[in-house]
Parts: sequence; C-alpha cells; structure tokens
Amino acid sequence: MDHFTPASSERNLISHIFRENEICRDTEWERYFCYKSIEVPDSYTGPHLTFPVTFCGVSKLVEAFKHKQQLHARYVLQLLGETWRLLRILPNISQVSACHNKQITICGDLHGHLEDLLLIFYKNGLPSSEKPYVFNGDFVDRGKNSLEILLILFGFLLVYPNDVHLNRGNHEDHIVNLRYGFTKEVLGKYRVHGKKILKLLQKIFSWLPLATVIDNKVLIVHGGISDTTDLDVIARVDRHKYVSALRPPKPTHHPENVSMTQRMNNRNRGADEQELGRRRVYSLTYLGSAPGHRHQAPRRSLHNTPVSGQLNWSLEEELKRRRRLAGFDQSYVEVKMSDSDSDPESGETTQTDVDEWKQIVDVLWSDPVPQNGCFPNEVRGGGCYWGPDVTEEVLGRHSLQLLIRSHECKQDGYEFCHNRRVLTIFSASNYYEVGSNRGAYIRMGPDLVPHFIQYQASRTCRELTLTQSVGWTERSALRALREQLFVHKSDLINAYQEFDPNNKGVISLKDWASATERVLNLGLPWRVLRSQLVSSTQDGMVDYNQWIRELSITEPKLEISDNSILETMYKNHSNLETIFRIIDTDHSGLISFEEFHQTWKLLSSHLKTEISDKAIADLAQSIDFNKDGSIDINEFMEAFRLVDLSAHT
Repeated sequence: MDHFTPASSERNLISHIFRENEICRDTEWERYFCYKSIEVPDSYTGPHLTFPVTFCGVSKLVEAFKHKQQLHARYVLQLLGETWRLLRILPNISQVSACHNKQITICGDLHGHLEDLLLIFYKNGLPSSEKPYVFNGDFVDRGKNSLEILLILFGFLLVYPNDVHLNRGNHEDHIVNLRYGFTKEVLGKYRVHGKKILKLLQKIFSWLPLATVIDNKVLIVHGGISDTTDLDVIARVDRHKYVSALRPPKPTHHPENVSMTQRMNNRNRGADEQELGRRRVYSLTYLGSAPGHRHQAPRRSLHNTPVSGQLNWSLEEELKRRRRLAGFDQSYVEVKMSDSDSDPESGETTQTDVDEWKQIVDVLWSDPVPQNGCFPNEVRGGGCYWGPDVTEEVLGRHSLQLLIRSHECKQDGYEFCHNRRVLTIFSASNYYEVGSNRGAYIRMGPDLVPHFIQYQASRTCRELTLTQSVGWTERSALRALREQLFVHKSDLINAYQEFDPNNKGVISLKDWASATERVLNLGLPWRVLRSQLVSSTQDGMVDYNQWIRELSITEPKLEISDNSILETMYKNHSNLETIFRIIDTDHSGLISFEEFHQTWKLLSSHLKTEISDKAIADLAQSIDFNKDGSIDINEFMEAFRLVDLSAHT
C-alpha cells in the first residue's frame, strides 16, 4: 500500500469491481435487467413463479427453499425487477399502525440464516394482511442463504406492500457484501447471470426505506441515532443517491469543463478540512471515487521485459500503470461527473448531500453505550456511539417513547438499555458459533409493549449449558485479540526484549503483561488472560519467542518459505480489499497465479528485497483454498485470519 498509493488518504479504497456506467437512465437499466431473453429449460425442476406474484406462489417458494431448491435466474431477475419498481415509490420512513386484531412482528438481523426465518414463520405465521412484519435490515452476508431470504422477503413485500416493511441495514451495501460473503454466494449460485443480479440488488439496496415508525411512538432503525439525527431530514433524503453508505459525497461544486483531476484535488482538500473540523462520523473507505471506465490494458509479464532497462521501465511505468488501473491516479483519465459513484440523477453534490449522508450513516451504523454523549464509533469505522442523554433528547424532540434497533448480536436475542428506552433485537441465532446466542423477534400490540419470542434454530444448541454458550462467544473474541497481537508482533518482541537484557528468551508474567499492554493499549487484564493466550509457562516465566510462534495466519500445518511476506500483508489487513484490486490487474474479480507472481516480483524489485519464486508460489497456493487455480476475494481475506496452533496440537 505504501508503494502503490500516491497519498495516505487513499489507502482505504475498496474494490470497485461492480462499477457501473452511470450514464444509463432507469429505462436503460430496465432493458439491461430484462429477463425475457432468458429461457427456462424443460429440464428445470425448481419452483416456478407467476406474475404478479401471489401468496400461494411465495408460499411455494418458501417450501422450495426449505428443501434446498434453487429458483431459476429468469424468475430471480423478474422478481427483483418488480421489487425495484415498488421500492422506488415507497417513502423513506414507513408508517405503521397497530390495532387489536393486528399485532406487529419485528425481526432483527438474519444474515443469511434461512433456518431462523423459517423458524420464525413456523412459530409466528407467514406475513399477511392480518400478520404484518417489520424486518430491520441485515438480511444478507455471513450466512449461506442470503439470496433466498431476500427473494422470500421481496415476494411477500410485493404481495402485501402495506403489511411487510423492510428497513435497510448496513449490510445492504455492495461494498460490504464484497467482504462478508454475499457477493460470492450470488456468483456461486448464478454463474451466468450472477453479476446482473448483483447489479440489480445494488440498485434495490439503495431504495430500501431507512426507518419504520409505529403509531408515531416507536421508531425502528437498523443501527441507531446520533445527537444530530433528524427524522424530518431523513424523510426528505433522496436515499437512492447513497448506493453505498461507505462512500460519502463531496461538498464541492465544479463547472462541467473541470477535469476529474482538478476535482479530485479539491475533494482531497475538502476531506481533510472536514476531518479536522468535525470528527464525529468516520468513513470506512477512501473519500474519493475511482474512474468509471474499466481499462483493458494487456497483461505484461516482467519476464518478457529485456533485462537491461527492466528496472528503469518496469518499476516506474508498471507502478504507474497499476495505480491507474486501481483507480488511484486520476491524471490518467478525464471523466465527467456522471461517472461518479452516485446515481446520475443525483447531479453535483452539496453540503446538504454531506449532511444527509451523515444522517444515513448514523442510522445504519451506530451503537448505544451507557455513558452520556455522542462520539465516533471507531470500532466499526462509521456512525457513532450515543448515550442515554442523546436517546432522551432525540426521542423527546420527536415525541417518541421507544427506539427499536438491531445491528448487534445479543446472547438472549434482545436487550434493553438507556432506561428501557432503547431495545436491541437480533434474529440470527448461533451467530458466532453453534450455541453462542439465541435469536428473538418482537410482537407488539396497540399498547406498544414489546413481547419477546426466543429460539435457536439447531436442537444441539438447546443442550449447551450457559457456561458452554458463553465459551463460544469468548473464543470468538479471543480470535480477534490474537489478530491484534499478530499485527504488533515485531513491536511486542522489541518490548519483551527490553525486559530480557541477557537474551534468555523468557520474561516474568508481570513483565509480559506490562509490555503487552504498553504496545496494544487495550486496557485488558493480561495476567488474567494469560492462561487463554499463552499455552504454557515455567516457574512463572513466559517464553515469549515460543508464544509468538504460536500465532499463525495460515493453515496450521502449512509451511511458507518467507514469513516476512505474511507479516507485511497482515499489517495491511484493513487494506486487503485494495491490495486485492491492485493484484487483480484485469479486473476479473479473481487473482491468477500469474498476477500474484508478477505483483510480488514488482514489489521485491521496488523494495530491493529478495522474495523467492518458491515463497510466492507457496503463498498463492495456500490462499487458493478450493484449489481451482485462482484466488477470489473471500479466499484472499480468509487467508489472513489467525489460527491458534495450540488448538491443533
């Protein structure tokens, strides 16, 4: 990242492999998404849909998905197209009313857990005009049946548009999907039409409503609120402009004849000023946009370049070429504003656009905390943490009595906070591991008092004790902690060596805890955690070299010739999406072994370090988990998750 990007402000640019030509208008998009040319063969044995969809048709679809059948791509595109047309006429905030004979059911995150949705329907009944539902976002990612969940929910939405309400979650975002599995799921299930389906879903996600209000008293949003949340502003937002909440608009206005280079320079300055002036909301991604056109430059192998002049040409020209292809250097292409990330009808961005974007980010990404105040949510990288004083002020200003949100896994499936004015509901059971948590949903009548129904989709979960259930969650947290330890491996070794002047390789437990906290600054009880982090000690002494060796980022028995490659890449873990795009020079969404090899050879020449062909080949083969000869984004990201070697001995 240091050597590919011209400025540090650009290091969080996420892969843009699904960039679209935004000159297209809605009518052109409808032609692009047209399903009519797709034939359903006689050999197809899956479910069939008729349009307009009916309750009976969607019920049969639910039953088909229950038996692991797949819907044909023609029907998928037709269903998604109808959903897109409906969503475009819905308001940003859905208004719902509870009455004596119509209790409202509210569900939280599902995250691709089809078994949880089916269990909810079994226990509570299918959506209908007598049984309205609110689904509070995060339908996709992590689980393996995200698309099936979407198709079921969209089907019921089309049948009962006044009784099924879908809020957008932070995972209804194509950039997030690239990282957390939904993109791979769709492309795996629909190899021919998968990309077209993803493009249409990208449009649909941007049109999902942002909130639901029950009887003007209960607010339902996915993430939460901030001290600047204003429902009147949210109600007026052109929500479809924000295709990804991870890409903030720029408060700038440029004449039509100004080049993209000049615009990007101004944008970067504006981003710096915004960062200094107001740090309440942080973006997860680079604040600029990459060119809208793909560049189909031919691949160039370093081995085909004459030895004389190879360094002079390949290092400078090849690095420039990679920057250009990855979208870092805007001076190589002049594009008009219509090729930006937002929809074409959005036009130039203004300060109003930025303020609206912040409202959306806060609603999708924020979390409550016990302390008063409102401050940046640096753990998630977007939205804020807000306290009970903010809850009281925002609810009071809008004459509301309760805020229902999701966005966080809770062990019991739900949790009250802020004097019972904020309620978290989470519907994906077994979220971290089998038995880690229950799922829950809410039933609410005209008294607006929430009633909870808890469940777990797997029978084995019910047999786990409380201690076992907590243990699953602890192990997940410890994995994340080991990742942080590995990132700071070199700093930790240096800190331990300060307590080991005689180079014996061992230090006291007290010194180990002190040095670890000094490097990580996490405020953790390291001596208490020692038994879970350090496999063995002798006479109260820690063999810190052995302990460091126990941290591994590849398969437990795999041997990589050059571990320096691994540590270097893992330190750039937050930038791995960008690194993937740099290596993927032909923008295919897959890294070939040749691309991987060329990139590392280029870097080794530029950094004047020797990286052997065997080390590069070993690493590429280890990342290619399914052994298909190429590396996709999920394999690339998964390769840098820590594995505890002690658990495999």
